Amino acid sequence: SMVSNQLLEIEEPAENRVWKRETIIASMVSNQLLEIEERLCSNLSAVTLLHDPVTTIYNPLSYAAESHQCYVHQYGNSRKRILFLGMNPGPYGMAQNGVPFGDSHFVKGWLNITGSVQKPANEHPKRPIRGLDCDRREVSGTRFWGLMEELCGSAERLFTNCYVHNYCPLCFMTKTGKNVTPADLKGADRKLLEQHCDVALLNVIELLQVSFVIGVGKYAERRTSVALRDSQCKVVVGGIIHPSPINPQANKNWRGIVVQQLTELGVMDMMIATGKD
Repeated sequence: SMVSNQLLEIEEPAENRVWKRETIIASMVSNQLLEIEERLCSNLSAVTLLHDPVTTIYNPLSYAAESHQCYVHQYGNSRKRILFLGMNPGPYGMAQNGVPFGDSHFVKGWLNITGSVQKPANEHPKRPIRGLDCDRREVSGTRFWGLMEELCGSAERLFTNCYVHNYCPLCFMTKTGKNVTPADLKGADRKLLEQHCDVALLNVIELLQVSFVIGVGKYAERRTSVALRDSQCKVVVGGIIHPSPINPQANKNWRGIVVQQLTELGVMDMMIATGKD
């Protein structure tokens, strides 16, 4: 196989061999992340989530696979200290391009994500998918990535110790195209969805070996605590307020409140560190 050949080419200068070995290890982490997500999507496809009020479900991990995988391979390729956890794709963010909090301006300009995005099979007329060409700004993403850029300067620096991930990969809509969050779902199917998402979240936490999980919004924070309840992981769970304009607090002074929350959690130095130490 290619992997073993690369490790066995002894004639190469030593520094090349080390680099190749690191590249292989990096791709192992990102490939395992993608496998966890694939397993989750396959488990969720067996859950009946299409009933009142949900009439349409998008899975951007499928139709936006190119840009999503570009994100995972570029940034989810090493052990981390901090996991920022969102809830699920928003219609103008991750639903467009497969990147969490995916405001296209930041996804292309700051995160340097590329890839062509297909159309979902069941596109809702009010929620067209334009991929990386979506020109409608995603306020949550503008706020979230805007703050990260302000604090860290480069995406490479942020992702040295951090990763940003969503609890649930699916986007739900009513027949009028209104967004439905996992927190809005009812009954047994929500329980099943959460069971599958909890397992996947635990797998991600174990794979990346993070010490902190920071829920973006109450729902993600609460699900993390539930998922970790019976596990052996020693992880600090915290939260920051959700940047969505639907959240009245977020429209007053989101940036100031979140900087305070991150400072109180004691993660600020890790976020802006240049190395792993």
